[in-house]
Amino acid sequence: MPAQTYPLTWDLDVLLPHPAKPEFQSLFEQFRADLAGLAQRSDGLPAVTAHPEAVAAWTDFLRDYADVEARANDLESFIGCHAAAEAENKLFQKLEGQIAAVKPLLTRVRTNVEFAVKTVSETELEKFIASADELREIAFFLRDGRANAALRLPKEQELLAADLGVDGIHAWGRFYDRISGALKVRVMEKGEIVEKSPGQVQFDMPERPVRQNNFFAADKAWNSIADHCADALNHISGTRLAVYRRLRATDHLDAPLRYNRLRRETLSTMWETIAQRKAMLLDYFKAKAKLIGVDRLAWYDLTSPLVSGATKSELPWDRACEIVLDTFHGFSPELGDFARKALASGWIEAENRGGKRQGGFCTGFPTKQQSRIFMTYTNSRDSMSTLAHELGHAYHSFVLRGKPYFLRDYPMNLAETASTFAEAVLGEQQLATLTSRDEQLEILDGMLGDAVAFLMNIHCRYLFEDNFHRERPAGELSAERFSELMLAAQKEAYLDALGEDGWNPRFWISKLHFYISGLPFYNFPYTFGYLLSLGLYSVADEFGDEFPRRYRNFLLATGSFDTEEAVQSTLGYDLTKPDFWTRSLDVVERRVKRFVEIAG
Repeated sequence: MPAQTYPLTWDLDVLLPHPAKPEFQSLFEQFRADLAGLAQRSDGLPAVTAHPEAVAAWTDFLRDYADVEARANDLESFIGCHAAAEAENKLFQKLEGQIAAVKPLLTRVRTNVEFAVKTVSETELEKFIASADELREIAFFLRDGRANAALRLPKEQELLAADLGVDGIHAWGRFYDRISGALKVRVMEKGEIVEKSPGQVQFDMPERPVRQNNFFAADKAWNSIADHCADALNHISGTRLAVYRRLRATDHLDAPLRYNRLRRETLSTMWETIAQRKAMLLDYFKAKAKLIGVDRLAWYDLTSPLVSGATKSELPWDRACEIVLDTFHGFSPELGDFARKALASGWIEAENRGGKRQGGFCTGFPTKQQSRIFMTYTNSRDSMSTLAHELGHAYHSFVLRGKPYFLRDYPMNLAETASTFAEAVLGEQQLATLTSRDEQLEILDGMLGDAVAFLMNIHCRYLFEDNFHRERPAGELSAERFSELMLAAQKEAYLDALGEDGWNPRFWISKLHFYISGLPFYNFPYTFGYLLSLGLYSVADEFGDEFPRRYRNFLLATGSFDTEEAVQSTLGYDLTKPDFWTRSLDVVERRVKRFVEIAG
């Protein structure tokens, strides 16, 4: 067997000592002591004024704050990487609990900072910002903190909620990670029953009976923990709603909109435009159903390969890496060079093996100016797209690496723009270079599968979350009720287009995004990022050779502007109007028409 050019497993040892080593524990203890000291200092910060002594105290504090929070991110990412790669490792689970236990100290620091900028007048805050170069440089962070403070409880209650959250809302999130990470799915393989992690169970094979059996086997496994997951989801959402009531929030969307630096009218315009246009995907459903020989698609058919002609070809890891690199270089030499460094330097965990958590992610190590990518590569074009997606995230962090630490943080909806844009670049290049009918259909099927995911699947997640948050104040929901709400959301989002036995009412159990305790409504930013990336791609011709630089400037702006301003200031488009979203959906419609035409 030839040697692997690009490693399939990541190198974590170059970042920090292995968690089992005494050196790591010493490093962790030093961080904990530094964080405790910083939290204590934050309690005694002077008032925000332009007085020289106050300015000196604040600039010194903010410098140390940036250093400690960057180290916190390093540690959390490092532990999270180890835990994802070895889902049942008790040491890593213990360390996840330890890093969660110090988070209230970080919350205390940020709370003190945000309350300090909230309690002064806007005029006084601007005088303070203007009084020192270091403060002017992070002006957006300070103004953004003032806006965030509107969604904070009174200080003592906020700090108490953070302490209670370690063994409350965040413990429920960790509980879900543990029970889902330990779950085994019993499937038939070569005549024998074998146990696999959920992430190893595939639904993209050509044989429909195998897809169907795998789907029902996975559904049976997830159903075995349904009541436990219902408990977790009830308590995560219930905690949030209790806080929102005390804040007198408009509703449960106030917080996710603020966290995404997004206006409500922008989100509404996006969903309304999608609702008006997504029926075009039904033509794709019909054409795909005909190609795979069924009357109507089921849930487990949505990611099936097209088997008219040659069966789906295997795409080895090295070949996928080379395709991604060639494509990225064609768009931007900087993006291509960065991706090659990430692939060659062991930044990616892609090996297909048991014991790993499901899904994929990209996480950053700010003090090292590196990222790490977690995924499971399955020798498919879909996996290659996932690689491009996660490299897009890593490139985003790379572009921002020279900014002050507090301006490297960007909201999730803009994070998902960079990743899905990278997928779009890869997909369009593949479509332009492949000439055979089967290969073009395969590429278009992947693109339109993404469209279904973002315009229908994530819409159903949004509807589900919105509806159960409306019901939750009346009391806890049963596992059966969650399933009813999920089925209703799926039928609405998919325009009731799937066969009667083809739905997935227990999808709420397997979709880990619902259980991420740190961010509410984790799902809609994916759709936002997808359409924003398609919109960016659709306007690239307007800027010609200038576009890669414009795109880079947009990525830089994501850490220093609200969402609408980041786009308006770099690309000139108003996201509160339907025009931009319509252009994005025009791209999808062109792909549908081309697929239907080639499918015949």
